Amino acid sequence: MPPESSTRWPECNCLALRQAARHVTQFYDQYLASTGLRTTQFSILAKLKGLGPMTINALARELVMDRTTLGRTMLPLERDGLIAIREGSVDRRSKELAVTKAGTERLQRAAKLWVEAQKEFEKRFDPRRAADLRGLLNEVVACDLEKPEAAPPPGATQRRQGSHDPIPRGL
Repeated sequence: MPPESSTRWPECNCLALRQAARHVTQFYDQYLASTGLRTTQFSILAKLKGLGPMTINALARELVMDRTTLGRTMLPLERDGLIAIREGSVDRRSKELAVTKAGTERLQRAAKLWVEAQKEFEKRFDPRRAADLRGLLNEVVACDLEKPEAAPPPGATQRRQGSHDPIPRGL
């Protein structure tokens, strides 16, 4: 039996998207390197600056990011004083993230380099195609991609609400 490889699945949407995302992220990271920010950190600062203080859950939703991954990504931002974690303004039990003055200054420096990266990407990829790509990717993000719940196998008996009997009726 031949070894399994990615050549068996040449049209894997997930792989193609992840490879493209890594490729473009590496490109932008090269531009941002002198600021000490990575592309993901730049995105966090930009969202917080643009939308104002928000909870980590709200920011994770906004960035379409796993909450724990976001938590790990923002730790260096907090350590370096670029974001502050403070008591929630609506619910004092929650924590809000906000950009600090130092974070705003770093974001401004990085934004100039981001603009350069953006222009260079569009120069290499074509401005129209880049705009089309962003439109398509926004549609992907907006598309419902939740896995459908599995239907019970044919002939399986539905449990009555509140019933705790694991044995199907009639057996």
